[in-house]
Amino acid sequence: MIYEDREESYIEKKAKKTQGDTFLPSQIDTGILQIFPYEYPQRAIVIEHTTEEFTSICPFSGLPDFGRITIRYSPRKSCLELKSLKYYLFAFRQVKIFNEHVVNKILDDLVKAVKPRWMEVIGEFTSRGGIENKVVATYHPSRRRQ
Repeated sequence: MIYEDREESYIEKKAKKTQGDTFLPSQIDTGILQIFPYEYPQRAIVIEHTTEEFTSICPFSGLPDFGRITIRYSPRKSCLELKSLKYYLFAFRQVKIFNEHVVNKILDDLVKAVKPRWMEVIGEFTSRGGIENKVVATYHPSRRRQ
């Protein structure tokens, strides 16, 4: 290791517990996610986080799925801490999960952690067999679920 004296943080260890073997989505530790207070709750803003480096495992082939994940939300009382979000998304690296399910799981986990006014998660996955896959999941507490 380049930095022999560097110790992994608690959340790094939690995120990396899924390295090596393959795992189920339920094995992702959502305790990785950390929040901080939003100091302007009277003002509705939009926060957008995007990563081009998302990976998970196809449950059928065992091959990696690569994607761009975009998270958009309006905080109510708290915001996502970015380092913890990075480790949370990293935890999917060895998880067998369909693209459609990964976007919904991310949305459910983040809504539970942040309790936003609204949230949207968009997954744009790389082409397989000439077909691209884009999945959008939204949370609007004022709208009825269908």
